[in-house]
Amino acid sequence: MSERIVIAGAGLAGLRAAERLRELGFDGEVVVIGAEPDIAYHRPALSKHLLTGAVSRADTLLADPLEVDAEWRFATAVTGLSPNRQVVHVAGEELRYDGLIIATGVEPRRLPGAPHGHPRVVVVRTLADTIALQRALATSRGPVAVVGDGFIGCEVASSLREMGRDVVLIGRARALLADVLGPDIGEWLTALHTARGVRLELGTAVRRWRPTSASVGIEFTDGRALDVACVVVAVGSVPAVSWLRGAKLPLDDGVVCGPTCHVVGSQTIVAAGDVARWPNFRFDPVPRRDEHWLNSVEMSRAAADNLLTGPQGSPAYTPVPRYWSEQHGVRIQVAGRPMLGTDTVLLESPAPGTRPITGFVRDGGLVGLIGLDSPAAVLHWTAELARGRRAPGTEPRPAPEIVRPRQGGDRDHSGAVAGW
Repeated sequence: MSERIVIAGAGLAGLRAAERLRELGFDGEVVVIGAEPDIAYHRPALSKHLLTGAVSRADTLLADPLEVDAEWRFATAVTGLSPNRQVVHVAGEELRYDGLIIATGVEPRRLPGAPHGHPRVVVVRTLADTIALQRALATSRGPVAVVGDGFIGCEVASSLREMGRDVVLIGRARALLADVLGPDIGEWLTALHTARGVRLELGTAVRRWRPTSASVGIEFTDGRALDVACVVVAVGSVPAVSWLRGAKLPLDDGVVCGPTCHVVGSQTIVAAGDVARWPNFRFDPVPRRDEHWLNSVEMSRAAADNLLTGPQGSPAYTPVPRYWSEQHGVRIQVAGRPMLGTDTVLLESPAPGTRPITGFVRDGGLVGLIGLDSPAAVLHWTAELARGRRAPGTEPRPAPEIVRPRQGGDRDHSGAVAGW
């Protein structure tokens, strides 16, 4: 019998892993199982270009399943795993595997008390979610509430303003994304949203919901109330690991992996993308997750490589994380891990006339950077970060040359007088 590799998850990470297995010459069976009915699609477009209508649903699809030599099982959920028997449970079927790639990603966090399932209360995680939001917008004209002040919430608010809708953005923090981008950029972003007409309700939360067939009533913690046409709930996400309960794999805010993407304690299982939590030794030994597009691409390829190689001969996966967000026409680009920095420094752009970017420094080393509409500078300094460049102004001074004396007081080859 030929070997079989099962990929749990048919999103971006699952697609790229399947492609990589074939690139590497794996000639066994590849079975890809996905809960959604579609091939992988460009998920960042959901809160931006697809929502505004700038692109169509077909434009977001990343591949034709027939182009990748694999057995694709769409609209099919994995329900369990028996690693000792090397079996994945799928809709009453036991699917044997020789190697398993876990790429099930994340699912939206549910807001306690919110009327999830109401046609005017939606999340934005899948194609179906965005289509449901478009339907709710098309049948209403009042303001839209966005609950959640993270990247998705801010992007949706920006897109809705581009569409001419009144928007109320509700969040617990005092400044938008300050916990990710730092307080200075957080304050700047808050001012940008305000200037573009987003009504900000920050430092508060929803205490009570009053949904009707035509609107949704919201009551804040301070007692104020608001009626809106529909609500977008964007309060983060959680790793999609419920199907792994009972499998005795290490689960802690995701599937815990070693530095090679192998699930801790397993020789035949790797994880990739949003669901994986692993130590990136480029920065430190602390396991973390990266919920970003490029990490799903790069980690899935590394996981496929290392699954075929085995944990003993595999290199550590040590990328420089990169991601971006576009809000009100401004592109925010992030590289590295800015929040590991203990200080900041201004990094000049190599392109004359363009704005500098913010570098984040720890122990003199550059650990992250953030640029606003500065692609050339971000590319330049991301490459420097990847090379381990120290932050400007923190380079250690060279130690003074010590010239050792020679017998007879001769001069050495440098011309310095021996013996001083």
